[in-house]
Amino acid sequence: MINPSTIGWIDKFFAENRANFIDFQGDYLSFYESCRKTGFIYGYVVNFQLKENLNTTKWSYDEITKVGFLNTLFSIYSLENKDANSKDFISAVYQFYNIIQPENLNFIKKMLPEGSHSSRLEKVIDDRIQTNQNSITKNFSHIITNALLFIDVLAFHSYLKNKELASDYLKNVESDCIKIVSLALKTKVNKTKYDELLVKLFENSIRYTKFSTIDSIEFSDIKLLKYTELLEKLYLLDIAQMALWSDEKLEEHEVVFLKNINTDLNLEGIILQKSISDINFFINQYKAEIPFFNYSNPIKHFYEQANKNVTKLIIRNKDRLTKEIKESGELMQLLAKSTTKDLSKEEKKKVKKQLLDVCKTIPSLTIFLLPGGSLLLPILIKFIPQLLPSAFNENLED
Repeated sequence: MINPSTIGWIDKFFAENRANFIDFQGDYLSFYESCRKTGFIYGYVVNFQLKENLNTTKWSYDEITKVGFLNTLFSIYSLENKDANSKDFISAVYQFYNIIQPENLNFIKKMLPEGSHSSRLEKVIDDRIQTNQNSITKNFSHIITNALLFIDVLAFHSYLKNKELASDYLKNVESDCIKIVSLALKTKVNKTKYDELLVKLFENSIRYTKFSTIDSIEFSDIKLLKYTELLEKLYLLDIAQMALWSDEKLEEHEVVFLKNINTDLNLEGIILQKSISDINFFINQYKAEIPFFNYSNPIKHFYEQANKNVTKLIIRNKDRLTKEIKESGELMQLLAKSTTKDLSKEEKKKVKKQLLDVCKTIPSLTIFLLPGGSLLLPILIKFIPQLLPSAFNENLED
């Protein structure tokens, strides 16, 4: 029995499952639909692409995700290489990550100068699925971060097929994913602030793309015709499904939006129907186990829980936080200015940056620096009037 948190787990995984891997016989659609069933596409792994499932009762969720990620990468490798073996696969994945994150691999080489490719790959996978470990955001932000892991699988497939990876491949796929999420939520008639929060959760989970704003994006801005691989098309369609599922129902205009996505991707209508039925089946079957989908409005619940927990932390660290803010000269000047006039966009960025710098000095508040943590910063800003001298209070509260 492997332990995905100990050194050597990758080699042991392949040794124990030599005859357990599924041969998809070149059928990419079957491979992808299998990914849906495992939950990997939706960011919540419940089983693996294996003939016989593994006993995961003693594994943490991160450990299950690590094995699911490795197994999915090997499945795509096997689709492209008929005589796939673990040694060549590990070497190929290692070289792939050497292209897309050379800085991390150089660091890992220094850590493990004599390590094998498999031991170094274990560190890479740890990094790729590293979730937000604090109780405030973990159960919600990690499902989005892990759903975007399939972008690595798409990039690895492109690398295997073309013997190289276009420099902008990852950036383009990530960018289009966020654009699709944003447009999907725009189709909703009854929009809430929590829809915007979902977009921001996606934005905080990406690795290669930075947005100044996506508010003005139109459907025509997404050039879906450039996607020629079936796996890319199916995944982009499912990303739209995930965004629209947050309120558990598809309105007529939302179905029209999905049909437009499906058409632009040059997919048959039956593909869209299968996408809709698969996500409904998976989430309804595992809804009780998945915190993100375990509430009538998961994003609202996330924000409310985060608000309560962050508020407690701020109150506990009130004196230290007040002292740090007062000692930050430029931050105090900007806060003072904000009591008499609106800050410019650049000044607001400075306030945000310097508040995060303040949080770095207080261990309990480093949650604001974790993936998705900046989404919680408005909660801290609401407390500033209570932290500063009374001269600031009245204007700041206004």
